[in-house]
Amino acid sequence: MELFLASRSPRRRELLEAAGIPFRCVSGDVDESLAPGMTPEQAVRTLAVAKARKGAENCTGGIVLGADTLVALGDEILGKPLDREDARRMLRGLSGSCHRVLTGVALLRVADGRLLVEHACTQVHMRELTEAEVAAYVASGESDDKAGAYAIQETADRFVTRIDGPYDNVVGLPVSLVQRMLQELSRP
Repeated sequence: MELFLASRSPRRRELLEAAGIPFRCVSGDVDESLAPGMTPEQAVRTLAVAKARKGAENCTGGIVLGADTLVALGDEILGKPLDREDARRMLRGLSGSCHRVLTGVALLRVADGRLLVEHACTQVHMRELTEAEVAAYVASGESDDKAGAYAIQETADRFVTRIDGPYDNVVGLPVSLVQRMLQELSRP
């Protein structure tokens, strides 16, 4: 059954390609505003479903994959920074922390509307960052459009001392979870 990725994320495309999972891209652009009081788990699942449903509007068959990644520092949800000052604020908060990176995954079988929704969580331990490191990282532009204002797969890996959980989840898509869900959804 054909897989459609409802995302423009180059990281998600690269992860699926590296895993040898064939797919095509469709638009999954949605309003990413969250209702007050949502937990990080609820937020990633809700947005993943919204993206899968949006992507399915452009498909006549197959399975649509919607995903959303965010960073949670305690109860605070850190999505993509609004601007570079917001990126600096996020990185200062993450400095010296153990925080969670969550990715919601929604698979929607277009033919009958069957929907599977799960999420993965990875604990990320970040060392203390100097103000100069924060300023230089944000000035590089690497923090732009990244959940939590950092990209572990680029140069921010130098800030991370340990991860507990799937690395690809921190990048933006827990591939083994997607594979397991695809197997389940492929059954009649």
